[in-house]
Amino acid sequence: MDRQDFIALLSPEGQALLEKVGPLEAKTDVVQLVSKLRAGGSDPSLVAAVLTQAKLRRQAKAKFGPFADRMLFTEAGLEQASRLNVAALHADRFRKAGIDDVADLGCGIGAESLALASLDIKVHSFELDEVTAAIATYNLAPFDNAEVQQADVTEIDLSKFGALFLDPARRELGGPNRERATRKFDPAAFSPSFDFVLAAAAQKPTGVKFGPGHPHEGIPDNAEAQWVSVGGNLVELTLWFGSLARPNIKRSALLITADAKHEITSDSTERLDAELGELEEFVYEPDNAVIRSHLLGQLAQSIGAHIFSPEIAYLTAANEIKSPWLKGYRVLENLAFDRKKLKAYLRERGIGILEIKKRGSDVVPEELRKELAPKGKGAATLIVTRVGDAHRVLVCEALK
Repeated sequence: MDRQDFIALLSPEGQALLEKVGPLEAKTDVVQLVSKLRAGGSDPSLVAAVLTQAKLRRQAKAKFGPFADRMLFTEAGLEQASRLNVAALHADRFRKAGIDDVADLGCGIGAESLALASLDIKVHSFELDEVTAAIATYNLAPFDNAEVQQADVTEIDLSKFGALFLDPARRELGGPNRERATRKFDPAAFSPSFDFVLAAAAQKPTGVKFGPGHPHEGIPDNAEAQWVSVGGNLVELTLWFGSLARPNIKRSALLITADAKHEITSDSTERLDAELGELEEFVYEPDNAVIRSHLLGQLAQSIGAHIFSPEIAYLTAANEIKSPWLKGYRVLENLAFDRKKLKAYLRERGIGILEIKKRGSDVVPEELRKELAPKGKGAATLIVTRVGDAHRVLVCEALK
C-alpha cells in the first residue's frame, strides 16, 4: 500500500466502500465485483485498494479473529505480525512483571501494541515506515493508552520507558517492491540491527521476537529463549531479558492448541540428545518447537521414547503414546528405498492416497509422488528417512 492508497481508504468514500464490500470471501468473483463497483461510479484505484484490504482482512482472521474486520493491513505487515493470541501471552509477561509502560519499537501494523493496550499498559509505538505507522495509528485508535510515532527507533531515548518490545524487520520494507520484499535471515541485516537489540536489552526489561530459525549461537546467555508453536505451526522465537525472563529457565518450547497451552522447559542452554535405539512399532513426529529448541531429549525422556538414527528428529517406541507434542504412526513395513519396488508395492496393495514425509533425505515429496503415480482407494503415510545408517522408507498408518 502506498501513501495515496491509504489516504483514499480513510476518505468517506473509501470507508463507505470498505463497509459495502465487507469480507472478501475466497470464492468471490473478483472480476465481476470490480466491474460492478466501477459501474456504480467508484474510482478504479480506490476499488483496487478496497479489494486488497478486503482480501487482507479475510487472510488476517487466522491471526486476529473478528478484530480483523476493523483493521487495515499491508501484505508484509500482516505476514510479520504476531498472532493475537501469541501477542496476548507476550503482553501478559509484562503485566506479571509489574510493568505498566512499554515502548513497542518497530510496531509494524500494531499487533503487539494492541495486546499490550488491552491490558491497560501504556504503549508507546514507533515505526519507521510512514504508511505502516499510519496503519498502526488507525488500528490502535480505540485505545487512549496507545500512541504511535513515525521514528527511527535507533534515535530514540529509551531510558524514559519502563520496558521494551522489539520485532526487528526481517525483510526489506522500503522502495517500490515493499509488498514483494524478501525475508532476511542474517541477524546483522535486521532493522534495527542485532547489536542495537542487545544494547537495548541491557538497559531495560525487554522482549524480542525473531523468526524461529534464529540460530542458537545467536542467543545471549542472559536471555530466556522460547519457541512458540500454534496448533503445530512453529511461528516464532522470543527472547526475554531482565525481569521478563523467568528464573531457572533458559530454553522452552510452548505449544498453543485450541483448548490448552503445553510447555517443555530447561534450565540449561546445553542440548540434551535423545537416546539412540532400534526402530520400534510406532514412530512419532515431534512438534517443531521441540526440535528447534533442542528439547527433544527432554521430551523423549518424559515419554519413554528414543531416536532410531543419529541427528534425525523422529522418535520411536514399542507402545502407542498420546501427547499433544506428537503425531504418531504405526509402522507397517520397513523397506529399502527403491523407487521401482516401492511403486510396485503400492500398486499391489491399491494404495492411492499418500502422505509423504521425509527427514535426512534429499527426496522431494511432490516429485516422488509423481514417480510413484499412486492409484487406488487405500491410504498410507510414507516416511522417507534413515534407520540407523540406511536409507529406508517406512510405510505407516497414522494414529487417530
